[in-house]
Amino acid sequence: MALFFDGPWFSKRLAALNLQKEDMARAVGWTPDELAWVFKDQKEVNARGVEILSALLHASPGEIANRCGISTPVATQPLSAAAQIDHLQKRVAALEAHVAALEAALRSR
Repeated sequence: MALFFDGPWFSKRLAALNLQKEDMARAVGWTPDELAWVFKDQKEVNARGVEILSALLHASPGEIANRCGISTPVATQPLSAAAQIDHLQKRVAALEAHVAALEAALRSR
């Protein structure tokens, strides 16, 4: 488990970029509960999460790892372009399915 998660830093960084905690969770693929656990220091951010948060928050992987806690690993190599595309395609598909479900629910009202 991370020894110290700097929640206030992440909250300020998100606000500076007009993002919400939910945007952070979606980017990494966390559920709302997992996001809460991260902010409560009950879930460690893995190396993949560090890389994604680094891109999302425009901060170095080292800065993100430091703000996540000293035991948080930093990837030795960034995700390959193919891996990033694959991850993004999966996230887009999940979001499209979610939007379709919401639209169907609205139509049934």
